[in-house]
Amino acid sequence: MADFTSHTIRKAGDWSDALTHCVLSYEDRFLRRKVLTAANGKSLLVDLAHTTSLDHGDAFEVSDGQVIEVIAADEPLLEITGNLVQLAWHIGNRHTPCQIEPTRLLIQNDPVIGHMLEHLGATVTPVTAPFTPEGGAYGHGRTHAHAHGATAHAPHDHGAHTHDHSHDH
Repeated sequence: MADFTSHTIRKAGDWSDALTHCVLSYEDRFLRRKVLTAANGKSLLVDLAHTTSLDHGDAFEVSDGQVIEVIAADEPLLEITGNLVQLAWHIGNRHTPCQIEPTRLLIQNDPVIGHMLEHLGATVTPVTAPFTPEGGAYGHGRTHAHAHGATAHAPHDHGAHTHDHSHDH
């Protein structure tokens, strides 16, 4: 039995005084039901109605209004510099999550995308940082990850997963 259970997410700015926190990678911040370990060593059963994309600074509401903060973990990323508008377009065209900052773009460490961006004139530098990319163009955030290699749009069985295909061509 978990020490805490959460069925509700409180968005960043909509809570204060966290009981503790959980440090989660970008992939781990996309969940519906999972047992997590908080920084204080306590276990947290997250059991949400729908798969949810959590942002840095969101929180799990546990009991009596108490919350456990979500912290974005450091992870291996690629820092992209150069013509940011052009490079961001190419990254978005490949449906690659991207953190947009005034002087750089950050993407997950994907050597194939990094190499493609270098051919477009980008400087690509491996970095370790929290990954907090932009939400989706339609305000839905993200969906389950899709492979974007040679088989990206080949027919495949989605099984029991629910996918938002509003971005498919």
